Amino acid sequence: MDAAMVTAIAALIGGPMAFAGVMYGSRGANRAAREGNAVTGFNSLTDQLQEERVELKKEISTLRSELAAEKLETARLRLLVQQLEGAP
Repeated sequence: MDAAMVTAIAALIGGPMAFAGVMYGSRGANRAAREGNAVTGFNSLTDQLQEERVELKKEISTLRSELAAEKLETARLRLLVQQLEGAP
């Protein structure tokens, strides 16, 4: 077997192996990119949910304050009615 034959055989075997390596590496890179996009999307959604949660907590706090004020006003009016000898 001479050097030309060995080179030809190496090219015939090495070419498809190199192609397989490139394809495998490309699929790995694509998968990593998809996973990176998924993580970025998840982080974005998590941030949005946390912002909405903070806003809802503020709204709940406001509504509780308003409810307490309404209860206080109701109690005041009941007392006023009782002082005027009426029935609540």
